[in-house]
Amino acid sequence: MRVHLGCDHAGLDLKAHLHAWLTDHGYEPVDHGPFQFDALDDYPVFCLRAAEGVAIDRKQGLDSMGVVIGGSGNGEQIAANKVPGIRCALAWSEETATLARQHNDAQVVSVGGRMHSIEDMTRFVEVFLATPFSGDERHLRRIGQIGSYERTRELPPLPESAQRPAQQRAQGSDA
Repeated sequence: MRVHLGCDHAGLDLKAHLHAWLTDHGYEPVDHGPFQFDALDDYPVFCLRAAEGVAIDRKQGLDSMGVVIGGSGNGEQIAANKVPGIRCALAWSEETATLARQHNDAQVVSVGGRMHSIEDMTRFVEVFLATPFSGDERHLRRIGQIGSYERTRELPPLPESAQRPAQQRAQGSDA
């Protein structure tokens, strides 16, 4: 499996560790930078490229995932999620890494380099890469709604449970 990597200065050391770990465990890491420390670098430059790499590989039918790393992982996740077709999840535990794959079929994981030890971060990535998507109908439906919105910009219809009862509508209540 090919694994695209991107980070900012806060994730540089962890990215270097992860690159070696991935190689040692039979993955093909693709490093989108940065390659030297710059406290003023901008994470979108690198994380967008990592996510784009995953999207391009997957369109070509290749087995590909991504990892983006920053101080908290929040901005990196936001950037990766701007790439059409990419679902990036922020992992802060083994459980969130597992659920990102099982329920959301995320192709990119984001981790906070200042939030976790190297051992924990490596374990989150390991779990993420090893966990398959469940394929459950409800998860497929939800992912489909997100994908449809991404393509059309049309909101999915509200379910019956989101409709106010007739009595509340007649009274003009916002409850």
